[in-house]
Amino acid sequence: MRLKNYWLWFILVGLISTGALAQKTALVCKRLIDGTGKVFQNAAIVMEADRIIAVGGRDIIPREATVTDLGDYTVLPGLIDAHVHPFIDKDDYQVDHLRRSSAQKALEGLKHMQDLLLAGWTALRIAGDADVGYAQFDIRNAINKGLFVGPHIFGAGHYISVTGGGGDINFLSYEQPIIADGLVANGPDEMQKAVREEIKHGSDWIKILVTGAFMTVGDNPQDVHFSSEELKAVMDEANRRHKPVMAHAHATEGIKMAVKAGVRSIEHASYLDEEGIDLMLQHGTYLVPTLAVGLFFQERYLNSKALAKAIQLGKHDKDENSKSQMLSLAIRKGVKVALGTDNIGFPPAFPAREFAELVKLGMTPMQAIQAGTKVNAEMLGKEIDLGTLEAGKLADLIAVKGDPLTDITELQRVKFVMIGGKVIKHEKQ
Repeated sequence: MRLKNYWLWFILVGLISTGALAQKTALVCKRLIDGTGKVFQNAAIVMEADRIIAVGGRDIIPREATVTDLGDYTVLPGLIDAHVHPFIDKDDYQVDHLRRSSAQKALEGLKHMQDLLLAGWTALRIAGDADVGYAQFDIRNAINKGLFVGPHIFGAGHYISVTGGGGDINFLSYEQPIIADGLVANGPDEMQKAVREEIKHGSDWIKILVTGAFMTVGDNPQDVHFSSEELKAVMDEANRRHKPVMAHAHATEGIKMAVKAGVRSIEHASYLDEEGIDLMLQHGTYLVPTLAVGLFFQERYLNSKALAKAIQLGKHDKDENSKSQMLSLAIRKGVKVALGTDNIGFPPAFPAREFAELVKLGMTPMQAIQAGTKVNAEMLGKEIDLGTLEAGKLADLIAVKGDPLTDITELQRVKFVMIGGKVIKHEKQ
């Protein structure tokens, strides 16, 4: 009898540890936008452990489930920002990069990422960051171990730049032995080594500055910086290691070079033209236009000396082939537009203004929501787990008070956040 009881206890412990007897929970709400394009009224979502097991009407709720009533709230998938820089939070970031240690950036970056999670951003793709080390991946690993609560983190440790490019520091005298905020490489061999260094230290994306940048001193965003040989070396090495490449590309020719080379996403695309749009369609390249950062410059840093170049360049969006006109054309033609904000120290609610900017360019509110959920998950290659509210996916979801399909700014006022089935924010109605 004792032996029999022992084995029953052993089986029970095994079932609990594997989640076989995990408690089912359910949320009910006025409206549910599942990310696939469907909208459910008087909806329910049922979860077990960290996964969704059913979505639909309230009749799907099992009797044994613990139910949380979200009243008139609208539930959506957790938001994904595909272009963030958690360690950049000042206008003179290339100098600030030299002021703070990697450890300090890790502590401050963790707080910034947790604030973003509370604002509804359950996943982030880091587009390289201003750190000599790889502190963002120390944060990622600590979150994955359960030491801290935070968003899912993907991305690149550094942006790979040529000498004198947007990732180099171009305003100090040549006698100063400084380490640039980017990873500086020249020629195919150094590019290959840079990719290997990034992968070695935890990058699951490779970020390259194919062209000049807006925010840095001493370079021109309309110039192409990578040679075709350097670009090929990056792509060959990244492809061998099955790592996708994101390309910072403002210049028209730089965009086309990067698309033809096979990058997965183009970031910014300030001087995009119709030929570049057609190439993106042909190659299936994602476009991450990063619109909110321009608003941030105009509202926060209008008189900044450090960002005078970026602010001035941002004013020239009035000509016949402006960025906004080309982005609208890209949307109409069906380019896969993914949401990324270029977050450089935004207040937590600010990144969600990107949704409204996409709507201004011609997206429907549903398309804009999908750009920051379903499309981003597909670009990340994480659509099995993220991006939509469907059975089998991670229970990452948010809720807002109103209907973002009629007022997209509701996404700036997230009231409820769940990640992996755990509620981390719940503002009562």
